[in-house]
Amino acid sequence: MVDVLVLNATYEALNVTSLQRAVKLVFSGKAEVLHTHDRPLRAATFEMRMPSIIRMLYYIRRPRQQVALTKKNVLLRDDYTCQYCTRKGDGPMTVDHVVPKSIGGPSTWENLVCACLACNNRKNNRTPQDANMHLARKPRMPKYIPWIQVKRHTLPGEWYKYLFLYHVSIEERIEP
Repeated sequence: MVDVLVLNATYEALNVTSLQRAVKLVFSGKAEVLHTHDRPLRAATFEMRMPSIIRMLYYIRRPRQQVALTKKNVLLRDDYTCQYCTRKGDGPMTVDHVVPKSIGGPSTWENLVCACLACNNRKNNRTPQDANMHLARKPRMPKYIPWIQVKRHTLPGEWYKYLFLYHVSIEERIEP
């Protein structure tokens, strides 16, 4: 299965699609090929090189999507760094309720943080003040977390210059 990166008319990444869908977009006059693979694509009446990146010829307006509240997204927001001791990814990381659920703490972006097992066990079922622990940074809802689904270790090299949003630091992902 060959994946093709689809760009908007403004060269921002829209999604990743199949080779078959990309070829249909090109032949219907809705997209142009920006980069190809070395391998040819052959049919009975034509031959072309397989596209790797295509660009839509018209602008597709996309509404801003809200980031889903999941364990993985909380860990990404906090960059796999314990918000109590600031150790980064030393062993398995957990998600901790700043105000415990048992005393009415909600499961929201503002009440969930990344924590190492040691700090999570030390804090136990208490607030950070009761446990004499301090948060490194106040938790907030992120503006975005990159939403394009790219399979791990399959990102073609020519895609990097169009997927620059993946290189934004964690501070730039959080609303002020």
